[in-house]
Amino acid sequence: MGLNFKKYGEGEVVLVILHGLFGSLDNWQSLGKQFGEHFTTYVLDQRNHGRSPHFDKHNYKTMAADLLQFLESENIEEAHLLGHSMGGKTVMQFSIENPQFIKKMVVVDIAPKYYAPHHQNIIAALESVNFETITNRKEVQAKIEESIQEPGIVQFLMKGITRKDKETLGWKFNLKVLSAQIENIGEALEGFAYFTNPTLFVRGENSNYITEDDIDVIEDIFPMAQYTTIDDAGHWLHAENPVQFFDKVMNFLK
Repeated sequence: MGLNFKKYGEGEVVLVILHGLFGSLDNWQSLGKQFGEHFTTYVLDQRNHGRSPHFDKHNYKTMAADLLQFLESENIEEAHLLGHSMGGKTVMQFSIENPQFIKKMVVVDIAPKYYAPHHQNIIAALESVNFETITNRKEVQAKIEESIQEPGIVQFLMKGITRKDKETLGWKFNLKVLSAQIENIGEALEGFAYFTNPTLFVRGENSNYITEDDIDVIEDIFPMAQYTTIDDAGHWLHAENPVQFFDKVMNFLK
């Protein structure tokens, strides 16, 4: 069974968008529709997220293989790829394995380096929600807010709730596997290849995911790298400043 996706537009050029950890294609629907006015735009749920299948494995090699299977199933021979955070690592891994499929690439607020695990507080908050006793969204939010005070992160996590049946809520994402394999989310790219097509790295002004120290590592693998910064935005820059994000990405993809 393949990845769940939504399709917007009928442009000549294809754009494929991948979300980040604990996200889903729902986070990108507004921008997906905007990009759909210019491209045939596919917004995907990655494995163990959204409405895509749950698997026991979660790493960048398997997510890159999922992306290849998706492109082949849709008969897409060349596309722009855009990935945020975990999705950015997925498209980078894919680019060094299957560069022939990519026209241009946009990597959103992530570098190809190793990141030490830093989602423990989020995982702990998610695991603290007992859906056997908590039956409504208000209670879920109150439980999460016991350990996470940033409203933006709380609202982002709340979008991960789904109704399993009439009586029971649950997470869209596969929390058990993601928690067990969280080390894999921070892994550096596997392999020593290069991607020589134009690649845009988009940073949030208030984010520290891409620093000046990362430029050499990036350009070792992506010699055609370009950089842009989104004002007044952190790691979820596409949600915090969507107008500037869209304009800068469109300017690159034209």
